[in-house]
Amino acid sequence: MIRSVAYLGMHTSPLAQPGQGDAGGLNVYMHELACTMARRGIGVVVFTRSTATNQESEIDVAPGYRVVNVPAGPTAPIPVDEMPPHVGAFAAGVLDWSRANSATFDLVHSHYWLSGWAGVLVKEAMNVPLANSFHTLGRVKDLTKRFDEAPSNPMRTLTEEEVIARSNCVIASTPYEFDDLLEHYGASPERLCTSPPGVDHTIFRPGNKAEARRWLGLEGGPLVLFVGRIQAHKGIDVAVQAVAGIAGAHLVIVGGPSGPDGAEELADLHRLAATLGVRDRVHFLAPQPHDQLADFYRAADVLVMPSRSETFGLVAAEAQACGLPVVAARVGGLPYVVADGASGILVEGHSPDAYTKALRLVLEDPDYAATLAAGAIDRAAAFSWPATADRFLELYHGITGAP
Repeated sequence: MIRSVAYLGMHTSPLAQPGQGDAGGLNVYMHELACTMARRGIGVVVFTRSTATNQESEIDVAPGYRVVNVPAGPTAPIPVDEMPPHVGAFAAGVLDWSRANSATFDLVHSHYWLSGWAGVLVKEAMNVPLANSFHTLGRVKDLTKRFDEAPSNPMRTLTEEEVIARSNCVIASTPYEFDDLLEHYGASPERLCTSPPGVDHTIFRPGNKAEARRWLGLEGGPLVLFVGRIQAHKGIDVAVQAVAGIAGAHLVIVGGPSGPDGAEELADLHRLAATLGVRDRVHFLAPQPHDQLADFYRAADVLVMPSRSETFGLVAAEAQACGLPVVAARVGGLPYVVADGASGILVEGHSPDAYTKALRLVLEDPDYAATLAAGAIDRAAAFSWPATADRFLELYHGITGAP
């Protein structure tokens, strides 16, 4: 029986605001999974790096679910590329806290490549199994990056190889990620498992569009929505150009700058909107509390996701649960989340004209949009956190040998 699990999220906390900095779907994933496991009586401690001097060292989020902020490197936010020298200190902090609190874990589950590196160290010191979820893979991102994006640090891809080799189980979010691990990392299929993230259907569900529009303050004209961090690989530049080609359509961008080039990317998007003459139709909003995103999904006519890489696409799953059709890139795990022609439209490549055409199909044909909305709800029903927890417990039992 699984009684306790240590989750490692070195580079970002499950309590951080998604949509800015290094916080995104991974944060939601860790938080929701921890909550679901805790409700089943499994103790979960999430270890993350301390980033502020006024942070509490420990936070009891819910019964059975605790977050521990581990001192490792500067007590301040730092770029991911500056974190590798502090992985050893982070792993040591996890071990120190566990000894000081007489805490034992049935296994360690690390999230992202940095945490995977720390997870290998903790696994060996504690002599417990290690499961790892990468959430994004360096070599896969490099294959589809925009021309001006820097390639992944070689240390990252080498570390990913090592973590794959030394984990008891590497968990892919979709069959597409499973194949990427085989093709680009030579992973042993015996070490790979597949389990998609979930959706909280008590929050993300259909609602009154008119009320949501009034709340948002954009009651007239077609409304296209983008939700996510402002980074080059999210393809927001494509979304701005696509909406510019649709008379009267508004684009609402919910998210904040992320990564070392995030602020510059945001400035470039403002300049692009001005150059295209649509500055009054492109609206930049700060990241929103996760549960409030449901109101944005209900207010919109279509979600656009022109990502250049996307391991899963949790935003697409949550939007569909609200009955919002999705126009997305046919990359990564998005074809697994979005049913092309049934819950949304998948677009080949990143031509703005192709996105304009796909968005028009939804915005200009109410019957087709209604069909996609119904299909979106059906597709999202396949994803739930209880189902994800069931699958994870199956995997955990498999690597621990617990009954």
